[in-house]
Amino acid sequence: VQLQASGGGLVQPGGSLRLSCAASGFSLDDYAIGWFRQAPGKEREEILCVSSSDLYAADFVKDRFFIYTDNAKNSVDLQMHKLNVEDTAVYYCATDRGKCRNYPEGSGMAYWGEGTLVTVSS
Repeated sequence: VQLQASGGGLVQPGGSLRLSCAASGFSLDDYAIGWFRQAPGKEREEILCVSSSDLYAADFVKDRFFIYTDNAKNSVDLQMHKLNVEDTAVYYCATDRGKCRNYPEGSGMAYWGEGTLVTVSS
């Protein structure tokens, strides 16, 4: 199982950014996959997670962040809109078998991609 996150960068407040997580070695049909982030000095937090049977969205998502899965390409994208400085963080994708509810805040997920840094600044 391998994950490769990409798409991070510098974006102005109010802007949009799309992150991509390329997955290999497993099927999205059988695994939960999610996006997480960790800001400097803060705990890791779960953003969105999707599996074949459940979906989790953090309260702060508030129709700003969306998750898109492409089973044919085995990829999961995180589309972010209306970014603000509080969204500055390293963003990670992670996966493991089963359902999102089995991995609160990603705890217990065995497979993590390298993070990609998102900086929201003017």
